[in-house]
Amino acid sequence: MKIAKKIEKNGHDIDLKSVSIGALLHDIGRAKTHGVEHGVAGAEILHKMGLGKFARFAENHIGAGIPAAEARELGLPAKDFMPRTLEEKVVAYADKMISGKREISCEEAVKWFETELGKNHPSLGRFEALHSEIQKLMD
Repeated sequence: MKIAKKIEKNGHDIDLKSVSIGALLHDIGRAKTHGVEHGVAGAEILHKMGLGKFARFAENHIGAGIPAAEARELGLPAKDFMPRTLEEKVVAYADKMISGKREISCEEAVKWFETELGKNHPSLGRFEALHSEIQKLMD
């Protein structure tokens, strides 16, 4: 919410209520799995609960989004899992800026990506682009 409020304070149109709810629900799929598929599982749970309008927060927060071709390679449905709305982008970004209960720097997040996925993984570039976009909105 700190990120979203700063973006709003800078004059950008952002739905703080959707960010708050999306942030609370984005990891609901971890009730079923802790793998990369927890985003898809979370979306299924939210649809079953009648909260389908928040399903994209669950689906699209993995990494910094996953394009359809990469999703297929990971065993996910062959669809685009990229955050599109500003609200989805803020939740996806904020998710990467927390480690456990601690806020981390962009550098620490990049190191996590490199350690977990490799220095040349395409998600690293997507995260850096998302970081740049969010930072511009907060400055």
